[in-house]
Amino acid sequence: MKAIVDANKETTLMEIEANTPTGHEVEVKILYAGLNRRDLMIRLRRGDETAPIALGSDGVGIVTRVGEAVTRFNIGETVIVNPGLHWQDCTIASPDTLEIVGYPHHGTFRDYYIQDETYFERKPAHLTNVEASVLALSALTAYRAVFTKGQLKSDETIFIPGGSSGVSTYIITFAKAIGARVLTTSRDKDKLANLKALGADVTLLTDDDWEEALQNETIDCVIDSIGQKTFDRSLAVLKKGGRLVTFGATTDDVVSFNVRQFFYNQQTILGSTMGSREELRAMLAFIEDKRIHPIVDTIFNYTEYDEAFNYIKESKQLGKIALKFNHD
Repeated sequence: MKAIVDANKETTLMEIEANTPTGHEVEVKILYAGLNRRDLMIRLRRGDETAPIALGSDGVGIVTRVGEAVTRFNIGETVIVNPGLHWQDCTIASPDTLEIVGYPHHGTFRDYYIQDETYFERKPAHLTNVEASVLALSALTAYRAVFTKGQLKSDETIFIPGGSSGVSTYIITFAKAIGARVLTTSRDKDKLANLKALGADVTLLTDDDWEEALQNETIDCVIDSIGQKTFDRSLAVLKKGGRLVTFGATTDDVVSFNVRQFFYNQQTILGSTMGSREELRAMLAFIEDKRIHPIVDTIFNYTEYDEAFNYIKESKQLGKIALKFNHD
């Protein structure tokens, strides 16, 4: 079967072996797969590794074959991939056994994907297939950051530096769905209007003076994924006793900030990543209840993977990118 694989620092389209589901395994014909920045990072992390590995953590597809012990799904059902393996219950931190689909084992960028039935969920009925394909990894990351770690309430204000990424668009949407006030930024002036349309109450350019622009705001929670270039600025606008949740570092891993100001203000910094199966199911119930739709920027055919990778590498998107593998 065809797959988009990484090997020897190159991403190529090639044929890989197709297996047969056994036991509790389910085979899914991938219709669409969601592209994440993680897929870019894996290519860097693998370095000179020669063994080809199919990339991709997200996907939606149709059940085509099942193992003899499968009880949860029937052939013909449409399901989404749970990208988080070996993390079932919502815990304060992920287990050491956590693996994310797409590395170190084959991911979803292929015709057919086989995994234990535990790691699939039925597609929410109100979503299209392409919407469902870009949901799990980013929306689950957003849900845990906003609700499990950030503990955001409806009467609070949240600030999201870099609002146009896939995860950030979910954060904005989730926060607005419960009635919170949302402030966000973008490097691209043209994206500010789109972020307003998405629900943001206040939009700023990344290079604006945040402290001056937000001096009349009381920011209860900041969710930051940029890292070095925004971390200290995020703390500076956070209220006394506020929470800063970080789930990424797209600029640099190492940050510096005024620790005296931090402890005088009795602020809290929380790390967050991905989420458990329990949180995934809670997130799916939440988006069904609120009728939330993912923001899909562009759909690329699987043969256009180079253009898709460059598109997300250059941060051109507002929301998510999908790769089409098979007809609906």
